[in-house]
Amino acid sequence: MKRKMIMLSAVVAMMLPLAACGSSNGNSSPSGSASSGASGDDGGKSYELTVAYFSLGSVPKDQLLIEQELNKITKTKINATVKLLPISMSAWQNQINLMLTSNEKLDLMPLLGTTYANQVAKGQLVQLDDLLSNQGEGIVEALGPDYANAAQIDGKTYGVPTIRDLAQSYGFYMTKDLADKYNIDLSQVKTLDDVEPILKTIKDNEPNKIPMVNATNASPLTSFSTRDTLGDDMGVLLNNGQDLKVVNWFETEEYAADLKKMREWYLAGYIAKDAVTVKESKSDIIKAGKGAGSLAVMKPGFVEQESRQSGAPIVSVEMLPPVAKTSTVTNIMWGIARNSDNPEKAMQFLNLMYTDKDVVNLLDWGIEGKHYVKVSDNVIDYPQGVNAGNVGYAGTGWLFGNQFLSYVFKGDDEHLWEKMKEFNAGAIKSKALGFTFDSSPVKTEYAAVSNVLSQYRIALECGALDPGKMLPEFIAKLKDAGIDKIIAEKQKQLDAWAAAKGTEGK
Repeated sequence: MKRKMIMLSAVVAMMLPLAACGSSNGNSSPSGSASSGASGDDGGKSYELTVAYFSLGSVPKDQLLIEQELNKITKTKINATVKLLPISMSAWQNQINLMLTSNEKLDLMPLLGTTYANQVAKGQLVQLDDLLSNQGEGIVEALGPDYANAAQIDGKTYGVPTIRDLAQSYGFYMTKDLADKYNIDLSQVKTLDDVEPILKTIKDNEPNKIPMVNATNASPLTSFSTRDTLGDDMGVLLNNGQDLKVVNWFETEEYAADLKKMREWYLAGYIAKDAVTVKESKSDIIKAGKGAGSLAVMKPGFVEQESRQSGAPIVSVEMLPPVAKTSTVTNIMWGIARNSDNPEKAMQFLNLMYTDKDVVNLLDWGIEGKHYVKVSDNVIDYPQGVNAGNVGYAGTGWLFGNQFLSYVFKGDDEHLWEKMKEFNAGAIKSKALGFTFDSSPVKTEYAAVSNVLSQYRIALECGALDPGKMLPEFIAKLKDAGIDKIIAEKQKQLDAWAAAKGTEGK
């Protein structure tokens, strides 16, 4: 089950921290729009689509069977076949860049929010607005206008977000056995100050456990945010983006207070001394019995997901409300490569990924009877003799289009997707939702500031450096590198974006 909910935090840190069937179950596209006119625009000639995507593990042994079953659906519905092209995540960026620059055959591919604007600037992606209107109506309907427009650059769409947790909330979690042992009531935890007595209890009574577990290339503050980072933290919006004034996050009183708190926790032993260089995931540290809990990005189903990954029941509390920002929506999208010889057909298949339950569940879970069996209409389990270790296909639900059409695996809340829809709909929306910063006018400063962040930030935020001494030095280095110029350029672009949308000053 870990495969289903692996967050892309490892990829986008963002990553993510983040969540289905054979073609014979009788389900059809809810919108019906994907197949309308599908084969009437190509003279009856079938087109083979090359669909690349990143793989977080080895290629499943039954990958070819999935492709064959998928083609039975697509040949009938859109008169096309699909060649699936999994690429290792470690090689993804280099290989996809090579394919795009060498004009190798490529139709569809997932897009990462961290590289999206650069790909648009290089002309590597097809503009999708007309295609969405003509062959992708089901995508827009499934996403809703706010989220469908979140990826626009200069008013044009080049990518469509996958449908999953499009917002993030933040909170604290710990293993249930420790919460029970020390009568810890997480429902009373509202602030970082409320977390502190819990960490002290663990430190005083469990000497072999790290009270506040940290992840690789991150800090506790990575998973606790009251700002809109505008993608990179080089100029942010405070108060979850409820006004459009760009400020230097690292100069704010809030950031200074957070660093002071992390320093206190580090000196008290609540954060591990090797937090800056740790190589293990938080889940692995807890699974090994070396950790108690952590701050985390949360969503519906988080407790079940983390309990599986950590190998022990956990309990959690949401401390900050769910917020939708451009970065939470666009961290995983799909786009059509400029290399595509048939963008219309590519959009027809993309529409199936957002509207057709057969396609979604085949890509997410595999073939019914072989890779899973249905426990009820919407809940599945492994067939007899099959488990996570020997199953022949393991998809990634948050990657392939519309996860809300995916079956729920046994053990998860069977109403998970309804709750996720409510989570997305009820989230606070940053007023900059849909704004993407183009760093090319300040690329020299951007690279220099990135280097300064790499040098100081994690060590400061883990408490390993004294902020009283090092925060002023950090801010000075950022200014020398040009962060003020970046902030001014970001404000200029944001103002222009807001004026074009008619939201300036709102």
